[in-house]
Amino acid sequence: MAVPMVLVVMGVSGSGKSTVAQLLAGQLSLPFADGDGFHTPENIARMRAGDPLDDASRRPWLARIAAWIDARLAEGQGGVVACSALRPAYRNDLVRGRPDVRIVYLQGSRALIADRLARRRAHFMPAALLDSQFADLEPPGAEECPITVGIEDEPNTIVAEILARLAFVKNP
Repeated sequence: MAVPMVLVVMGVSGSGKSTVAQLLAGQLSLPFADGDGFHTPENIARMRAGDPLDDASRRPWLARIAAWIDARLAEGQGGVVACSALRPAYRNDLVRGRPDVRIVYLQGSRALIADRLARRRAHFMPAALLDSQFADLEPPGAEECPITVGIEDEPNTIVAEILARLAFVKNP
């Protein structure tokens, strides 16, 4: 990459955001951040209890992730962050129209993701919130220039596809 770039790997809970983003960051030798680490203990407790977050509770969380993105770009090093970013307004808070911040959308069926969540252990996000995640999901449109990849393959295959597509992506 000639210029620093931040990739926001987005999707519903269970889509593989953290795994894919961490592998992608390793392949690109960029810093990685997991959006879950920017949540307050109160938000984590709320989700653990099965109460989905609303816009008011997400706003400060998104601001902390945006600050991380800003810092990476200011330092000239780029980065990769995993963040659900389910709605265009949330993605706008992170991207802010900058061509050096790109969305990578991990797209998968509800059935596949429900199966993954049923097998996942030791995570605060219960499978019971999957319906609220899909209710909030507004997939990125063409105007957001996303890199959209399916999640049916293994993580390394997904990362290889993202890297191949990044090689051909031109900043808008």
